Amino acid sequence: MSDAPIICQKAPYPVEVTEGKSYFWCACGKSSKQPFCDGSHKGSDFAPVKFTAEADKKMFFCGCKHSGKSPLCDGSHSKL
Repeated sequence: MSDAPIICQKAPYPVEVTEGKSYFWCACGKSSKQPFCDGSHKGSDFAPVKFTAEADKKMFFCGCKHSGKSPLCDGSHSKL
C-alpha cells in the first residue's frame, strides 16, 4: 500500500456545513463519498479527519489530499 493519498481532484469541495455537526474528511482519497470518508481506508495507515462546524456556512474541503490545513483547502492543489 502506498503511503501517498490519491488525488481526487485538484480543487476544493465546497460544502455547506451545519453548526455543531461533525464531518469526517477522507484523507486517503479512496472514498466514493468525497470529500468525506466511507471507510475505504481500512487496512491502510490513513484515518479520516474529524471536523466540527462552528457555524452554518460554506467551507472548502481539500480535494487533492495534500493540504497543510486538512481537512480544509490551503491551495496546495495549485502546486501539484
